[in-house]
Amino acid sequence: MSGPVKVDFAPLAAPKGANFVVFVGADLKIPERVAELAPAAPGLLAGAAKTARFAGKALTALDILSPAELDSPRLLVVGVGEAKEAKETDFAKLGGLVMGKLGGAKEAVVAFAAPEGEWSAAAAADFLLGLRLRAYRFDKYKTKKKDDEENGESAGKVTIGVADVAAARRAARDREAVAEGVELARTLVNEPPNVLFPEEFAKRAAALEKLGVEVEALDEKAMAKLGMGALLGVGQGSNKESRLVVMRWQGAKSAKAKPIAFVGKGVCFDTGGISIKPAAGMEDMKGDMAGAACVVGLMHALARRKARVNAIGAIGLVENMPGGDAIRPGDILKSMSGQTIEVINTDAEGRLVLADALWYVQDKYKPAFMIDLATLTGAILVALGHERAGLFANNDELADRLVEAGKATGEKIWRMPLDPAYDKLIDSKFADVKNTGGRNAGSITAAQFLQRFVNNTPWAHLDIAGTGMGSPQNEINRSWASGWGVRLLDRLVADHYET
Repeated sequence: MSGPVKVDFAPLAAPKGANFVVFVGADLKIPERVAELAPAAPGLLAGAAKTARFAGKALTALDILSPAELDSPRLLVVGVGEAKEAKETDFAKLGGLVMGKLGGAKEAVVAFAAPEGEWSAAAAADFLLGLRLRAYRFDKYKTKKKDDEENGESAGKVTIGVADVAAARRAARDREAVAEGVELARTLVNEPPNVLFPEEFAKRAAALEKLGVEVEALDEKAMAKLGMGALLGVGQGSNKESRLVVMRWQGAKSAKAKPIAFVGKGVCFDTGGISIKPAAGMEDMKGDMAGAACVVGLMHALARRKARVNAIGAIGLVENMPGGDAIRPGDILKSMSGQTIEVINTDAEGRLVLADALWYVQDKYKPAFMIDLATLTGAILVALGHERAGLFANNDELADRLVEAGKATGEKIWRMPLDPAYDKLIDSKFADVKNTGGRNAGSITAAQFLQRFVNNTPWAHLDIAGTGMGSPQNEINRSWASGWGVRLLDRLVADHYET
């Protein structure tokens, strides 16, 4: 659920009773065009900045309340730093910062004018994206709201004053599509597990049909016929049926163009199964489907902005429960690929789901590449914390492009090794492979396991255990669920794969 914020562009204008937002650099000079609209602003800033020791550093703000000389209840001055810093400003973060400072303001006017030079229409669109993402809240189950929640970080209406309104609106169309995709992914992850179980998740994905996405959901009978013993094995301890959902967006000029594919782990709740997790923090395991949520959010964004690409989104949806029919340590499962898997730990379940989903996608759709996303291992948290996702890939070009997209969007990743030497850690005495190699190199052996199910398809695996849920809050996110990966992958597609 997004906060009740309405954002639009308009020509630069005086605030006329609304909260007024302006930008300054390290010299604390308000842009001339803005000073002409609000002549009192430079004097107000000069007096308040000295008292507050405000120096215009990047992503800092000075809030001047009830300025008598200005037709505005407050003047919010936001710093963008030195000229070099201003050129490298992350405008999404800047938008998020402003939304956070505005709080519950009913109306605000943003003078989107650079301290020096001009900010582009794309910069204005990124600023709008940041406003939207910061305004997101998930409070649908709260029947009683505290005053600070009712008047939280969501202004009622924000008008962004720009030099070229038409250009800004054109640039913002794609950003709004991405914002919707991120919001959708966040909501899916935030939903409680008694509401969002596999069948309900599949229904939510089916809603993409309204945007022109073809959606097919395979039930357990269909998956059994295909031989998906690994995916079905994970879900057999639950009384909730498993699903494999495939979403197809055909946006390329040629319907025959090779698709690109995104595969998400969708464990709607993970108890660990027979190898049950400790009770403390288990409630967070409703977010073990963040990879699948990202794929749905991405497909929404691609369809909403009519991306010129053929794309496949596949999500394996299961519950991992310790029922009487649950798989046991020591069981051997047969995957769709024909490879047999010895179960060492039933809490290493995500890779079993992905094994069949990856094999199905590469076998049926012959994609140009596959990228999977999964809250796969605690080991990636030990290695990278909450700041970056782990990247494993069998293709250098794909890996480099993902790293580049991560830098551009701020959804950072770090490439980890794949090496045949690690395979011996998951060799099984009784089957073709075992589902865990123990504590050492846990994220790497998980990726080595997945690599056995992609054949020669260019492939990348993103371990998002540290970024998909419970990650540190920042300028553009105050939600437990981050929606991580939607912006990253949309940028990857936009930069390299549209025709």
